[in-house]
Amino acid sequence: MSTLHIEHPITDFAAWKTAFDRFAGARESAGVRRHRVQRPVDDAAYVVVDLDFDDVAGAERFLGFLRARVWSSDEHAPALAGTPRTRILETAEEG
Repeated sequence: MSTLHIEHPITDFAAWKTAFDRFAGARESAGVRRHRVQRPVDDAAYVVVDLDFDDVAGAERFLGFLRARVWSSDEHAPALAGTPRTRILETAEEG
């Protein structure tokens, strides 16, 4: 299992979530198996997203899609504030 880990500041969670939900089909088509959206308890203007894939290649392809088609457009990412920080992680152990 590989995870695309994304975190970034936002201006409005409701607007961000609406935009995130619009890309549900793209996530499914790209092979996202599960997603988690988290918010720091002390920062309502920040979001952390984990997208799980079967392999690193799927996570890398979707990251490329996000950079080229989503984050580069104010229309597609209306509440994005700043540049997303990303990492692709591989599961070493689960309990």
